[in-house]
Amino acid sequence: MADEETAAPHARPGERAAELAANLAAVEERLAAACAAAGRARDEVTLIVVTKTYPAADVRLLAELGVRHVAENKVQEAAPKAEACADLPLTWHFVGQLQTNKARAVARFCDYVHSVDRPRLVTALSTAAERHDRELRCLLQVALDKDLGTGGADSAAAVGDRGGLAPADVPALADAVADAPRLTLAGLMTVAPLTGRYAGDPRAAFERLRDISRELRGTAPGATMVSAGMSGDLEDAVRAGATHVRVGTAVLGVRPRLG
Repeated sequence: MADEETAAPHARPGERAAELAANLAAVEERLAAACAAAGRARDEVTLIVVTKTYPAADVRLLAELGVRHVAENKVQEAAPKAEACADLPLTWHFVGQLQTNKARAVARFCDYVHSVDRPRLVTALSTAAERHDRELRCLLQVALDKDLGTGGADSAAAVGDRGGLAPADVPALADAVADAPRLTLAGLMTVAPLTGRYAGDPRAAFERLRDISRELRGTAPGATMVSAGMSGDLEDAVRAGATHVRVGTAVLGVRPRLG
């Protein structure tokens, strides 16, 4: 999944804390306004701060500012960061594409995996969760580029590196998660697609995810999470019924590209 780009700035701790506090306040204002516009209570939407490329020191500052949900998208960065912050009251989310051989590492520290998109990964996560004697909550990542039901589907290759399964494949994979030991089906996740019918229209994309979620809850009533929206489109996600938004840049600052 491509959340937001790379590389972190350097700042003195006091300056960085003030910067993060101001950014969090601005995001909170946006969320509150979006919820009000959608006729929703603010506590219906959980903010997940995507801390990829930023140090554990920033995670600690965020925790001091009241953040309780953080996300990472690379196992090699996430695992040591989570270990360094193990004393904090945090819920860890993994939001990136996940190779099956990295499932064991993710199961060691993560509470939620947002990018479940194939049966082999379900098996790997279940085995890893059993090994670590933990419970993992899984979200199915839906690739709306592959939505055959809309007449605007692209080939799997056109989806690029964001991962995800076609909406038509959601019921079968949901059953696989529900049947897997130590896994709980928590809901669905998507990233606004770059190609296909919904390209450039995140609100329509998130509304489609909402509809798929409603269908899923007919057979899996506990799968209530709808993870959608990032820094640039969180308002569209809230309007469409997202329960969780994944925000990185708007909280931590713009990540300059490397190179």
